[in-house]
Amino acid sequence: MKDLDGTIVIIFTLFMPISLLAASDSLTTFKAMKPELALVVAQASMAACRESGHQVSVAIVDRSGITQVVLRDQVAGPHSLETARRKAWTAASFKGDTRSIAQATRPGSGQSGARFVTEAMMVGGGVPLYAEGVLVGAVGVSGSPSAEEDQKCAEQGAAALEEKMLF
Repeated sequence: MKDLDGTIVIIFTLFMPISLLAASDSLTTFKAMKPELALVVAQASMAACRESGHQVSVAIVDRSGITQVVLRDQVAGPHSLETARRKAWTAASFKGDTRSIAQATRPGSGQSGARFVTEAMMVGGGVPLYAEGVLVGAVGVSGSPSAEEDQKCAEQGAAALEEKMLF
């Protein structure tokens, strides 16, 4: 009996580190934006559009596409709220800016099927947000006269995040 007990202990000891290693490899950690930082990005995007004379809506989503912040200027169109959210969702989901995604998914291209993804908004104005090389969310802007103007405002919001991360 004594040898059997000793064998069981040895076997358990041999497999214990493997099971602990497997458990720790089963979990992951990730960075997330605090709402205060998401608000800074939204305000910077809106300020950029205001400087150009445009009333817009801005949406910030987290890395999973869940809305964190939404701002709507006084006379931004009612459609701009949902459009901004969907642009941000698309940028986070596809991990790219929506202007580039719109080009890559043009009808007839090999990636055109992506335009049929529910919620996807393949038009400029959505920019992914990265902190320390990791996707933490995205910004979407809608309501200026063109997707190009929306894109510029979203890019300035993303630049505000980068600036905040440096200090």
